[in-house]
Amino acid sequence: MKFGYLVTASSLLLAAPAAAQDSLRADVAKDMPSLIALYRDLHANPELSGKEVKTAAKLAAEARKLGFKVTEKVGRTGVVAVMENGPGPVLLMRADMDGLPVTEDTGLPFASKVRATTDEGIESGVMHACGHDTHMSAWVGAAKRLAAMKDRWSGTLVMILQPAEERGWGAKWMLDDGLYTRFPKPTHAIAFHDNAAMPAGMIGITSGYALANVDSVDLVVKGIGGHGAYPHTVKDPVVLAARIVTALQTLVSREVDPQAPSVVTVGSFRAGSKHNIVPAEATLLLTVRSYTPEVRKQLLDGIARIARGEAIAAGIPENLMPTVKIKDEFTPATYNTPELAGRLRELFAARFGADRVVATPATMGGEDFGRYHLADKSIQSTIFWVGGVPQAVWDASRQPGGKPLPSLHSAHWAPDAEKTIATATEAITAAALDILAKR
Repeated sequence: MKFGYLVTASSLLLAAPAAAQDSLRADVAKDMPSLIALYRDLHANPELSGKEVKTAAKLAAEARKLGFKVTEKVGRTGVVAVMENGPGPVLLMRADMDGLPVTEDTGLPFASKVRATTDEGIESGVMHACGHDTHMSAWVGAAKRLAAMKDRWSGTLVMILQPAEERGWGAKWMLDDGLYTRFPKPTHAIAFHDNAAMPAGMIGITSGYALANVDSVDLVVKGIGGHGAYPHTVKDPVVLAARIVTALQTLVSREVDPQAPSVVTVGSFRAGSKHNIVPAEATLLLTVRSYTPEVRKQLLDGIARIARGEAIAAGIPENLMPTVKIKDEFTPATYNTPELAGRLRELFAARFGADRVVATPATMGGEDFGRYHLADKSIQSTIFWVGGVPQAVWDASRQPGGKPLPSLHSAHWAPDAEKTIATATEAITAAALDILAKR
């Protein structure tokens, strides 16, 4: 995911405003040495989606030491840690565990040197290029604080470690494995994501749709191959695929309501092997993004219609019509319920100061955290952003000719881990104390 939020603050001060009158920040500060040690360990030892075996075992052990009732292998490698503490709401708090097939190039002394083979058979370096190591570290930090502050809250904590967020599978795996039937069903759900376009320690909250539906589509365009010197004897799938690429642009520009955000991007166009051979097929790989189910259907139906229509116009026989495959990596749009989003924004502004909390626009990035709300829309749910860009890097990027910031999923992404984890730990702990406050 890549976020394009504009933050105008030229510097970020982490001093506590007058509104923060408890010891939480000081307690989190005492935990930071151990949390940073954990972060560096997680960063140096990432695991790919669905293979988070060692990561899950390590963090499950941490939760057990704190007194949580822990169940492992929920949704394959997922972990559920439950702490019941009297009557009250049930709060689900999620962190995701998986790394990415990216070879790290940050220069950090604890940089990942892990290599692995993806499900597609590609050998690659592995890196926490999306910051899930900060998510897990803050998850442990919040678990420590809340276990130590049981006199301050009443209700049930369901803290989950989710696999395979990067593939859009993990939340579904955990839900399908009985997350809401085997364990207390949440009334509220919260999570955070580090942000590569905000200074470290800033907090961003979106009300309503926050992240997009994300579909991956494989479109295979068929033709009749032959010699490039005799184009009249072939049905050229390269030309047909090029027509389809061009026609697809009209879905967003001329068919979808301009006030309904949507994206259709052709990320890959593969065909042929030699200059003078017309191939028998071409393959297009698409990412398709939207917010509402209605627009998602409009885009996917439109892709199939355009592909078939262009093939008919090109004289392709019925048995060679293009095939459109929607992959099973679908990530549904994430919707922040306005009531909880507004409540957390006010809470964070009071605690951290209004200059550190911003309203962020929705992004076309994807996040399967939205599934926890979609599985039961009575659940109040919010995911918020915590800035991770080191202040010096941020300031330099704002100068004329400044170096662009590395995005999430970049081999160069290196957040200010201390500020990010400290802010996130305090924020999610404070959120839990507010939601589970004794009445």
